[in-house]
Amino acid sequence: MGAHLTRRNLLRAGLGVAAGASLAACGDGGPAVPLADDAQVRLPDYVPYKSVKADFPGTEAGVLNGYLHYPDPPVRAFPDGPPAKGPGINFMTLIFNPVPPPVSRNTLWRELNSSLGTDLDFEIVPVADYPTKFSLTIAGGDLPDGMLFLPTAPQRPATLNALFEDLSPHLSGSAVRDYPYLANIPTKSWRDTICAGGIYGLPMPRLNTGSVMFYRADIFKEKSLDPNPASFQEFKKLCVELSDPRRSKYACGDPLTTFYFVMEMLHAPKDWRETGGRFTWWLEESERVKQGLDAMRQLVRARVIHPDGFTVKGKYKDWFGNGQIAINYDGATAWNDNLRAYGAGNPKFDIDGMIAPGFDGGQGVHWAGDSAYGMLALKKAPRERIEQLLRALNALAAPFGTDGYLLRKYGVAGHDFGFKGTDPILNTVGTTENTLPTMFATDAPQVLYFPEDPSVVPRQHAFQERAVDILVSNPAEGLYSETDSTLGGTAKNLILEGTLKGVMQGRTTLKEWDAAIRDWRRSVGDKTRGEFETYWESLHR
Repeated sequence: MGAHLTRRNLLRAGLGVAAGASLAACGDGGPAVPLADDAQVRLPDYVPYKSVKADFPGTEAGVLNGYLHYPDPPVRAFPDGPPAKGPGINFMTLIFNPVPPPVSRNTLWRELNSSLGTDLDFEIVPVADYPTKFSLTIAGGDLPDGMLFLPTAPQRPATLNALFEDLSPHLSGSAVRDYPYLANIPTKSWRDTICAGGIYGLPMPRLNTGSVMFYRADIFKEKSLDPNPASFQEFKKLCVELSDPRRSKYACGDPLTTFYFVMEMLHAPKDWRETGGRFTWWLEESERVKQGLDAMRQLVRARVIHPDGFTVKGKYKDWFGNGQIAINYDGATAWNDNLRAYGAGNPKFDIDGMIAPGFDGGQGVHWAGDSAYGMLALKKAPRERIEQLLRALNALAAPFGTDGYLLRKYGVAGHDFGFKGTDPILNTVGTTENTLPTMFATDAPQVLYFPEDPSVVPRQHAFQERAVDILVSNPAEGLYSETDSTLGGTAKNLILEGTLKGVMQGRTTLKEWDAAIRDWRRSVGDKTRGEFETYWESLHR
C-alpha cells in the first residue's frame, strides 16, 4: 500500500474538483500559509445568554447546559418584532438528512421567514456532493449571500479575501454585542473563522466533548456487567462477556472507532501533538500505536468485533440499536437519536457513555470534538446589506428557551409538534419539516435536552463532567494548512482503511505499517506539519 500513497494517487482517490482546482492554481503545494495579520485579529467578545436558567449548569471547561423542561412561556427572542426586514436572503449549505419540503409546503419554513421579516432561500446540497458544488459555484462567480465553507475548502485564505466580506468591523471584540445571540457563541468556536487577517464567517458551534463510547445499559444490566473497566485487560474481558459469536452477538462493530477508544486508553493525542511549536501526527507515535494495534489484534482473536465490521459501513448504528453489538463509539448527538430511533420499539432500550480507562490502570484521556463544524461566509456587499444578513443570522442563533429556538428546532405547535407538559414532541410532519438546515448556517450553542424523557439529561451531564476532566484537544484546530485541507483527509483514509485494518486482522505486517507512515510523510505529512508549525509560530511570536 505504501508505494501507492503519492500525490498523484491521492488525487485519483476521490478529491475531485476542489483539490484539482486548488493544485492547478498553486503548482503542487498551495499558497504560502497565511501569517501576517491573523495574530492581530480580536475575536468576538463572549457574552453568555443568561435569561434561561439551566437545571444542570455548564462549565467553562466544556460541559453543556442541561435542561429538564422547556420554559413556559418561552422567552421572546425578538420582542421588538422581526429583526431582519428587507430583501430576501439566499444561503448555500449542505444536508445529511432528506431534503425538507419546499417553502410552499413547509409551514415551519414559512413561519421562520415571517418571524425574521425576510424570505430565506436555502440552496440545499447533499453532503457528498457539496465539495464539487462549492468549487463550481466559486468558479462560476454567481455567489449566494452566504456560503458554507468546510475545513477542506481549497485556497481558503485567497478565496475569502477576494470574494467574501471581512466581518471584523461588525463582530470583532465588543462590536459583536450588537448581535447578542452571536455573542453567546463560545470564543473557541470562532477560531476557524479567522483567516487572511480578518473574521470571515459565522461558526456553527459544536459541543466540546466530541464522541462517546456508548454502551447498551439495558444489556449490561441484564448481564450484571460493570460499564467502568479499569484497564484494557478489563475492557477485553468485558467484551468477551458481551459476545456470543454463535448467536451473532459481539461487543463492538467498528474496528476503527474501537481502536480510537484503545488509543484514548494509551493517552494518544487528538490528531496532532504540539510540543514547543513542533507537531507530531498521532499515528506517527510508533510505540504507542503499535501497542494499540497489538491490543486490537487481541480483540479480533477474541472474536469480540463483528466480523463484517471490517468491510461493511453504515451498519454500526443499526447493529447497536438491534443488539447485535453492545458498544458503539459515535457522535454525542447520537445519544438522543438512538433513543428516538430504537427506544420506541423496545421499551427496555437504554444507553449510557463509557470513559476510557488508562491502558494499565488509572485514567485514560477523552478526545475533544471540533469546536465548530464549519463557517458561513458572506459575499462582499454594502454595509447595510451585511448588517441585515447578520441580524438574520443572529436570529438563527437564538438560544434554548426562546420562542425563536422552539420554532427553528420544532416548528409550529399543533402542526409540527404537540406538547408533553411544556416540552415539544415532534410529530411525523415536524420530523420532515425540521430538517431545514439552519444549523449549517449558524446555530446556538448546543444543550443537553431530551423532551421525551428528562431523566436522560442528568446522565448526559454526568458523562460530560467526567469527560472534560481528561479532555485532550487537537492543537492544530484553528491553524491552516493547504496541504491538509486538500490532500490530508484522503491520505489519512487510505492508511486507516487499508494498512491499519490489515494490521488488526493480521493481513499486514508492522514492517508494512512503518512503510505506510514513511510514505505518508513524503506525500503529505511533512508538508502539512511544516505548514502547521509555520502558522503556529506566527501566532505565538
